[in-house]
Amino acid sequence: MPDIAHALRHVEHVMGTVFSFDIRDKPTTAIHRALAEAVRHLHRVDAVFSTYRPDSHISRLNRGDIHLADCPPEVHEVLSLCARATHDSNGWFSIVPAGALDPSGLVKGWATEAASGLLHNAGAHHTCVNAGGDLQLRGQAAPGTPWRIGIAHPLRAGDLATVVTAHRDLAIATSGTAERGAHIFDPHHGTPVTPFASLTVVGPHLTMTDTYATAAFAMGDGARHWLEAMEGYEALAILPDGREWRTSGFRRYGS
Repeated sequence: MPDIAHALRHVEHVMGTVFSFDIRDKPTTAIHRALAEAVRHLHRVDAVFSTYRPDSHISRLNRGDIHLADCPPEVHEVLSLCARATHDSNGWFSIVPAGALDPSGLVKGWATEAASGLLHNAGAHHTCVNAGGDLQLRGQAAPGTPWRIGIAHPLRAGDLATVVTAHRDLAIATSGTAERGAHIFDPHHGTPVTPFASLTVVGPHLTMTDTYATAAFAMGDGARHWLEAMEGYEALAILPDGREWRTSGFRRYGS
């Protein structure tokens, strides 16, 4: 069971953001080793997938310096997952949103979920891995106490839009313009879009939860209907004028 008194925490700056690990299980040698491996994993992912590093496999693949067969297996895995997300979203998720190969919309969630999995396999069953505000939660924060995550309001500094309560393993991903500006593109026109101030999606695993948040943000007006039809996923959207909507099942998680 979780043990706050012996909580193990770590912060790592990598992949252009801040990752935090909050492990509520009693630390063991295996858990310490898994945490170190999770951190190494994130740095490997950055070396392979960063679009800002000219020596990364994705940058070299985009330039045509190498072929897909020259890439490590994780590139094949990520591109396959991206193809699934593109299919699921009717093309609203794209790895070439602005004309260049860029699977970043999936990579961070995938890397975070994998890091969480490494900890879980080592015996850490009550954890929160936070990748710049996108989270993979497992277990409980304390005995009998679920994880409760505040979602910042994008238009009112210091206020919360809602608090998400995780009664079971849960992923939370938020797409918005508050920190990075208009960075999500309409894949059909190659132009940045700002239909929401923020869009928060909850689901079982962060890889697809984060990816679907990106796709839904790009969809704009069609996002609510699409998300309602996605089994296992719920959402809260805040529009630029302050209005909001929630999918019908979001009340199970948010206040």
